[in-house]
Amino acid sequence: MRRLFCLSVLIAISTAAVVLETSGREEQPTLPTNAFITEPSPTKEKSRFAMLDDVRLLANGLLQLGQSLREFVHKTKAQINDIFQKLNIFDRSFYQLSVVTSEIKEEEEEMKKTTNFLKTNNEEIRNLSLEINSKINNILQERIQLQTKVGNLEERLKGLSQSLVKPDKLSEITLLKEVTEAQEKTITQLLQAVKEQHDQLDYQKLKIKNLEEKLSYDSFQDTVNKPIDSDPADPDMFEYLTGNSTGLNANDLPMDCGELFNKGETNSGIYVIRPNRSEPFNVYCDMGSDRSWTVIQRRLDSAVDFDQTWDKYEKGFGDLEKDFWLGLKKIHSLAQQGVYILRIDLEDWKEETHWAEYRFSLEGPSEDYALHVSHFSGDLPDVMANSTGMRFSTQDRNDDNHRNLSCTRSHTGGWWFNGCGETNLNGRYFWLKGKGRSVRRKGIHWKPGTGPSYSLKMTKITLRQLPTSETFN
Repeated sequence: MRRLFCLSVLIAISTAAVVLETSGREEQPTLPTNAFITEPSPTKEKSRFAMLDDVRLLANGLLQLGQSLREFVHKTKAQINDIFQKLNIFDRSFYQLSVVTSEIKEEEEEMKKTTNFLKTNNEEIRNLSLEINSKINNILQERIQLQTKVGNLEERLKGLSQSLVKPDKLSEITLLKEVTEAQEKTITQLLQAVKEQHDQLDYQKLKIKNLEEKLSYDSFQDTVNKPIDSDPADPDMFEYLTGNSTGLNANDLPMDCGELFNKGETNSGIYVIRPNRSEPFNVYCDMGSDRSWTVIQRRLDSAVDFDQTWDKYEKGFGDLEKDFWLGLKKIHSLAQQGVYILRIDLEDWKEETHWAEYRFSLEGPSEDYALHVSHFSGDLPDVMANSTGMRFSTQDRNDDNHRNLSCTRSHTGGWWFNGCGETNLNGRYFWLKGKGRSVRRKGIHWKPGTGPSYSLKMTKITLRQLPTSETFN
């Protein structure tokens, strides 16, 4: 099709050139010798103007064709740029997946080596146990023989009871008793050694079982932590909306969920807002009995991978009905409208709920969305105070206070890290409470100072504007 189209264009241009050349020739015809005597006929003048009109029509057609070609070229360039962007996103995702896969493979190799080593030790212990059992059986047989000899001697002693026992017989009896006692002591020691070997064998079996369960759990955890890719044809809920797409007048849109609540809306769900004269976008409004909150983060399960790049954390990602991050750019536009309260709701694996509220502000992209919180209240330990003034950090953009520590390597997700600080609500979601310090640091946790960290099952971060008539204690 593309070649046929280009061929048609070339034929049209060639035709136009021939027509133009012909018309030019007609404008300056070669005059005969008697041209100054005979006037041109009216019929020839009329045909001459008709050809110029045809040239104009053809020129207009060529101009329209050129404009169509230019629009086609621009559209093609835009499509190619979009394809390149999607390819870059795919390359980054593939690279991250390959890194995670290589780490998993290395851990699996280490686990397999340890398991093989323990299995080898287990075989050696089993062989030793069999050898000891064989020796014990031999000792038991010798014991039976000695007991038989002792019995025979006792019978002989009965026969000699009426006469004096000779000295050589007494020494023989004493020697046999000493040998019997020594054999019994040896048997007791061997039985104790066998018992210890069995205990060691049971311990090795338990250790192997724990390692196999840990290997299976790590593989399962890494599998459930990877989300299923959504259909690329689905609309992106985190894109900014145009006035035509909303079907509403942009000036009539509320600035946050609190304004929707004041207008009489009482049902929680997805709504369109337009804060601080920005482009409209979708948010999830959590409507209560006396106020409404704009949800900026929620974690319920592992359906969404929060180990994302800077661009994703700036734009937003996830599912507004379930797990999502609203986006730093949108959160900043909300915070610029006045004094806002940041509320954090948590649930741990004991199904106990806790909460905290801060007075909240957020700087813009030039300051990497630095966080400022104050005036803490709630039943959670205050750990966000150490994050105030910190810039937001992700794996591909590390802006924490101690860059050499590289918190995003020991943690996952994006957060306002302060030298690998005490909290991260955007870490990896574990279905069970993480075992080990290194595992917990990569998960969702809330650590109060030097105390134990809270491993979390559910998190929700919301915002609401503080009215001028209301004070925040």
